[in-house]
Amino acid sequence: MSSIDRVARIATRSGPVAVAFSDGEWAGIHDPYADRLTLTGERFGMDVEFLAPCEPRVILGMAHNGPGDRHLPPQAFTKSARTAVGPGEAILLDSAAGIVNAEGELAVVMRRSSRHLAADDVAEAILGFTVANDVTAIEQVSLDSMMTQAKNGDGFTPLGPWIHRGLDPHDVAIDVIVNGERRVSGSTSDLSYGVVELIVYLTSIMTLGPGDVVLTGAPGTMTPISDGDEVSIALDGLGVLTNPVASLRKDPMAMHEAKVALR
Repeated sequence: MSSIDRVARIATRSGPVAVAFSDGEWAGIHDPYADRLTLTGERFGMDVEFLAPCEPRVILGMAHNGPGDRHLPPQAFTKSARTAVGPGEAILLDSAAGIVNAEGELAVVMRRSSRHLAADDVAEAILGFTVANDVTAIEQVSLDSMMTQAKNGDGFTPLGPWIHRGLDPHDVAIDVIVNGERRVSGSTSDLSYGVVELIVYLTSIMTLGPGDVVLTGAPGTMTPISDGDEVSIALDGLGVLTNPVASLRKDPMAMHEAKVALR
């Protein structure tokens, strides 16, 4: 079933299930990282609840990759895998963190264990691409050169709704929408380093494995967000990722209601 171009994870009564979009609906699959996808026989229709489309052990973001950064060397930062959330899950703001930005980005999802990849090997090592919001507490950046304080708040890496296995990543339009209003737009064509260069660089210093995520950078696609906002990241050909924004100290029931309202 190599013609399937979208895979995802959905919530079911029996727990998370890996699915692929097949014949107009979401169908269960055995292993989304297999060379050839095989169906389980389960069918779930179209009305499904998406989870984060993968469960990364490693999340890497890229600094020095905005427009005009080519004169700087590539530089990666790490985000806790615990920051990964799916569509509809809350981005939680801690008042002590100061101003927080949503950052619309293209994310790479790895398919296999990879180390010291050559450029020609990168395509086979990638499962596909998904929408990402690299949420950033921007006032913390100057206080911590490793960006740990800036990048690791609760819900700071929304991903989804699915992984596209056949996307061309070179010129993907990105829109950041807050409360229904498009705030900023850009394109992956404005990034200083492309996907192949990034994966070659990252695998030269560490091993990436199945489900690991690389956030490729924000080409000017960032905007402040506040408690009560609804933020959507739209990538052409990849869909729309929407998450509510809430205060970390807000009543947990209110955060649950914010998520339900998005369904």
